[in-house]
Amino acid sequence: MSSVELLAPPVAARGQVPRTAQAASRRPGALARGGRAVRATAWRVLKPSLAIGLFLLLWELAPRLGLVDKVFLPPFSVVAGAFGDLAASGELWNHASASLSRALTGFAVAIAIAIPLGVAIAWYRPVAEFVNPILELLRNTAALALLPVFVLVLGIGETSKVALVIYASTFPILLNTISGVRTVDPLLVKSALSLGLTPIRLFQKVILPAAVPTIFTGIRMAAASSILVLIAAEMVGAKAGLGYLITASQYNFQIPKMYAGIIAISLLGLVFNGILILAERRQSRWRVGPI
Repeated sequence: MSSVELLAPPVAARGQVPRTAQAASRRPGALARGGRAVRATAWRVLKPSLAIGLFLLLWELAPRLGLVDKVFLPPFSVVAGAFGDLAASGELWNHASASLSRALTGFAVAIAIAIPLGVAIAWYRPVAEFVNPILELLRNTAALALLPVFVLVLGIGETSKVALVIYASTFPILLNTISGVRTVDPLLVKSALSLGLTPIRLFQKVILPAAVPTIFTGIRMAAASSILVLIAAEMVGAKAGLGYLITASQYNFQIPKMYAGIIAISLLGLVFNGILILAERRQSRWRVGPI
């Protein structure tokens, strides 16, 4: 074999496209699909950011253009400055930590009570027949309507606020747990029983996993309720907390600080909800489609 033959590139068989040509022909399609995916992801991120940006721009311009009184609705830049001052001084964290500790304590106790009770009510008819009358009576009574009762019975301290959070958080979790357990596909239960699963394993492997999405819906509703009810309770009687910050700022006519406290509540609820969404996705990986 001559040196010319050794240096010459291999000749493709007739009708066969070289691999480099195949790769080159596939590359534009792959790049186009990648570009579309990037644009779709960017648009999903941009849409909520655009809506929030337009809202903040309207908030900034409306007082400056005289559409609303800037004394009662300061521009967003002024409120953001007050928020930064509260955060830098540590006052915002002191109030937020006080509210967060109360909300998390009551929320955790509500979960510990509501989920086992909901499973028992949904699965055992005697328990449902015994508990349903008092359950129907209490769940139609607003939590804030009972705030004076909690204060009179438990005092104006931490106990009444945590108890109010427990009351407000229990019913969304309880009702969604009952609904989730009762709507489990009967075929799944029959299949599990035919395989010889014990009642404990049935709950562990079939009932609770199938009911997780509905239970987490109740948990997320309860999280929002716990924060809202707690803020209202802190406005009535407290020496620390975001509700106290808002009320004290209103009484002292420190309007930017009042709006800073409201923004802090919104951010706290947003973070709380995001954590619960991540926990739901982790506990229900078998689901198809986004949550």
